[in-house]
Amino acid sequence: MKKAAKSNAMLLLASVVLILNGFLISSTHSEEEEAVDDNNAYILDRDLPKFGEPIQNLTVAVGREAILTCVIDNLQTYKVAWLRVDTQTILTIQTHVITKNHRMTITHVEGRKWVLRIKDVKESDKGWYMCQVNTDPMRNQIGFLNVVVPPNILDYPTSTDMVVREGSNVTLKCAASGSPQPTIMWRREGNEPISSGASSLNASTFSIARVNRLNMGAYLCIASNGIPPSVSKRVMLIVHFPPMIWIQDQLVGAALGQRLTLECNSEAFPRSINYWMKNDTIITQGKRFEPTTHEASNYKVVMKLTIKEVDIGDFGTYKCVVKNSLGETDGSIKVYHIPSTTLAPTSPPTTTMLPTTTEMPYRKNYKNKIYRPLDEYSSSSNKILVSDSGELWNIDLSKDKERERYRESPANLEDQREKEAFVDDTKSGASRRTHMEELCYLLLATLGTVRMIVQLR
Repeated sequence: MKKAAKSNAMLLLASVVLILNGFLISSTHSEEEEAVDDNNAYILDRDLPKFGEPIQNLTVAVGREAILTCVIDNLQTYKVAWLRVDTQTILTIQTHVITKNHRMTITHVEGRKWVLRIKDVKESDKGWYMCQVNTDPMRNQIGFLNVVVPPNILDYPTSTDMVVREGSNVTLKCAASGSPQPTIMWRREGNEPISSGASSLNASTFSIARVNRLNMGAYLCIASNGIPPSVSKRVMLIVHFPPMIWIQDQLVGAALGQRLTLECNSEAFPRSINYWMKNDTIITQGKRFEPTTHEASNYKVVMKLTIKEVDIGDFGTYKCVVKNSLGETDGSIKVYHIPSTTLAPTSPPTTTMLPTTTEMPYRKNYKNKIYRPLDEYSSSSNKILVSDSGELWNIDLSKDKERERYRESPANLEDQREKEAFVDDTKSGASRRTHMEELCYLLLATLGTVRMIVQLR
């Protein structure tokens, strides 16, 4: 019994040893196989194609050309393909274009570059593109093509030219497309304030409550997204209102013969008809009246009426009349008479009139331009010489009557002699000497005559 138990124990121990030896052998064999597989994989990977550089992401404006480049080293006999990732579409294989998109071409450059070109890029070309090599397992790279689009203002949602009545509410809208999404800015043409003193407004819409004539004009909707060019649309806001008139001087004075201009300022839109009236009669262009109009803005008009020479019938009331489709108004100007100012008479300068006589004819000296009467006291007549003693010589009594005339009016004699001495300025000195000599001679002659008459009596 003891021998049998001992032999069973020996058999059990031998079985355990055999099992353990078999696991160790199998374990050792597995590790050796794995080491061989890793070795082979390293050798194979070293011989497989590799990507030389990553595919660069691109940003291209719509309408331009996009160029995607895939660099592969050690391609061997493997094949290269370009695919569109989002649609799982094969575009090219090797140098063949598979897709029916005629805008795409493929070229093999420098033995390692595979270049995909997309001409006339569209917004739909935006997305991920894959360069793939048909190894096992497959190897690939991807790159992103971003297509940017300049802004474009959409016609349908954007406001067009608007015509509104003064006092109503207005909302202007502007919509635009593009990539990236454009921003909208409103600006008023001429840089006038667009609202509450602001020169611009960054919003797709804006409203004007109780619009008035000052809001009338052109508004610009400008869309931009950083991709040139920016675009704009012009929206015209037209405000209708009935006529209004302003008159600075309603009472104007004028003198007869004066040139006078009357003036009225009017505002109206639509554009108005403007004219002048007096006594229910329209004043037209003529010889005496000249009506004119000047447009100060698209709704302001300056009316002028010029009376070229005021007559007595031009005084009265004039009307400036303004009409448009929304109404009519007029303003009055009264023209009154201002009497001409009469200046106080002033004393004219005293002038000495030379006496004239018909008894003494004048002679004309053409050489010296001297105009004087014939001298009865010339060298041919008998002169009177009077000495201090009172003696008289060469008395010619035939001249007594003439001398008596001068005696009765000595001033006439002096004036006559002054007239005789009138000469031109060219010989003024000689004339003055002659005049003095004659005066002295006449004085002596007069005194002599007086003495003679006294003695005879």
